[in-house]
Amino acid sequence: MSEYSQFCPIAKAMELLDERWTILIVRELLSGSSHFNEIRSGNPKMSSALLAKRLRALVRYELVDRHEDGNRVVYSLTPAGLELRPIVESIGIWGTRWAADLGDQDLDPQVLLWDVHYNIDHGILPPGRTVVQFVFPKAEPHLRNWWLVLTADEADICDADPGHDVDVTVTADLRAFAAVWMGDRTWPNVLREGAISIGGPETLRRAFPSWLKLSMFAGVPRVPAEL
Repeated sequence: MSEYSQFCPIAKAMELLDERWTILIVRELLSGSSHFNEIRSGNPKMSSALLAKRLRALVRYELVDRHEDGNRVVYSLTPAGLELRPIVESIGIWGTRWAADLGDQDLDPQVLLWDVHYNIDHGILPPGRTVVQFVFPKAEPHLRNWWLVLTADEADICDADPGHDVDVTVTADLRAFAAVWMGDRTWPNVLREGAISIGGPETLRRAFPSWLKLSMFAGVPRVPAEL
């Protein structure tokens, strides 16, 4: 843990929070992750060893609670951890407004779809199970194909074929899909220009965009480029 040796409460807070990945772990817990592999799915470039180390530290600082549920370990935020929600959201708002330019290295299908899967409008899905396959032709081969398995209660992301019939296929330029998710572009626009195409029965093709809620930061106004 970094030590600033200052009386300032900001410095004392940052002694707990400024380790690399710590705030992103809190972000995942705030989003709904509660298991080790779920937290890592939202931070796939973080090693398992480092995640385990950070979680131990957060438990020690009493920001995260760790308990066993049968054979699984469950992580949840304590009241102190939950108080970080407006701080994390404010960082996201600031980042959207001032630091939202995405380089190619920032475009990761797994991170994007992991965010998407927490923001499905389950109330308007077709009855039963719906499987959506995402194809990102320009991504690295191991990141090109993903499956989203949807029911009225759950959304599961798979990086291997789950073995179910596919109902909708979305073939997308990754940058265009990220732009739609962040509210910078619209579905009609990207569909019209061919940056994204949706395959499947007409009723499902037309309904698909409405199943995905936008990022919670989609409505944040951007700073004009000239500034």
